[in-house]
Amino acid sequence: MTNDQDSIRLQKYLADCGLGSRRFCETLITAGRVTVDGKAVTELGTRVNPSRQRVICNGKPIVREAQVTILLNKPIKVICSSDDPGGRTTVLDLLEDLPERVYTVGRLDYMSEGLIIVTNDGDLAHALMHPRYHVEKTYKVWIDSPLGYYQLQKMKRGIPNQGETLRVLDISEGIEGPKGVEYTIVLGEGKNRHIRRLMEHFDKKVHRLMRISIGPIRMEKLKPGEWRPARPSEMKLLRNAIAEKKALQDKPDSRSRITNT
Repeated sequence: MTNDQDSIRLQKYLADCGLGSRRFCETLITAGRVTVDGKAVTELGTRVNPSRQRVICNGKPIVREAQVTILLNKPIKVICSSDDPGGRTTVLDLLEDLPERVYTVGRLDYMSEGLIIVTNDGDLAHALMHPRYHVEKTYKVWIDSPLGYYQLQKMKRGIPNQGETLRVLDISEGIEGPKGVEYTIVLGEGKNRHIRRLMEHFDKKVHRLMRISIGPIRMEKLKPGEWRPARPSEMKLLRNAIAEKKALQDKPDSRSRITNT
């Protein structure tokens, strides 16, 4: 389409406009749902100049909106999706008065709760979800009985499960209380139902699972369902954490160490 210095990859532009992650925007392009200057575009390498060209997705003109990043305490029985055919409440339902189009960065499953980032910042979302950078996420989990010493060590070394290796970067000693035995767990690369699958491996029943931080960003005092804009200081900390991960990953002598963490 265009190769001038102000051009941008089409999927990045769509993500910057709040349509979803770059990966999701790629599916919009390959499905033929995006046109540029009236012509359907299906090639992912396409570049556009937004100031000169008209981009339309699903029949609606696409323009950049003001960037917004939100911290939300997701309650249980809420799904991280733009809509749900089954009529369940979504994260975006909790943000129905927000004028900008936003999407969740990563997911928490239906019965999990806690901190989730919602944004229309495509670069931020891409960096947070990129498997190379592994920004740490911290969780609280309450289970029905204590884990043994060797079980804790196995979690750190990694456990084969459904063709994947599930591991934790760190796990605390258990604290017994009225809600069950509480553990604090730090994950690097989080896989689908990561902690629940680990607990199922050891025949432990999860009573409650809550994410309390993403990198340096903590949930603080948000009640379930509450949200607030991320503070500039928090965004700076988060971007610095991502930059540090990128720099570490790019060091040749660090790659094997990160891979084997």
